[in-house]
Amino acid sequence: MSLAKIAARLLVVAALSALTAGCFQPMYAAHTDGTPALREKLMGVDLPPVDKPNGSRDARLGVEIRNALAFKLYGAATGMPPTHKLVIRFSTTRSSLILDPATALPSIENYGIDTQYNLIEIVSNRSVMTGTTFSRVSYDIPGQLQRFARQRAFRDAEDRACQEIAENIQTRLASFFTAGS
Repeated sequence: MSLAKIAARLLVVAALSALTAGCFQPMYAAHTDGTPALREKLMGVDLPPVDKPNGSRDARLGVEIRNALAFKLYGAATGMPPTHKLVIRFSTTRSSLILDPATALPSIENYGIDTQYNLIEIVSNRSVMTGTTFSRVSYDIPGQLQRFARQRAFRDAEDRACQEIAENIQTRLASFFTAGS
């Protein structure tokens, strides 16, 4: 291949990259035009407590999801003055995947959380975004007679599912505040 062809191809690549260079900007970068950055927008999301009966397992999961989401949005316990409110509702499922043929007890179980969320603008009290997400995690039951190990494995699966739900919602909120849809 001749040197002229290589130079022409490099020139075309440089021209195309120069045309698209202004189109891309990092999501979490500070804006020079005075508009609030994504971090400040996320800090304006209020997270009310999840509506579940006190003392129930679902109430613990609601607190876990809310705390994980608050840490992902704010990085601390509180954010800025709220501009939006995020209402979260969820349901859980639990199923046995593999049964021990000798004892008919489960040796692997699957745990799932299905979540619906609604972002409400506080000023107008109207819904600006709704969505759903889910998480499915499996866990092993270490021995059929180890009930405390089984309970701990179940709780760890719940915690992993809550973290995944919080991550999914945080990603969707960042997308909404960046793109506006």
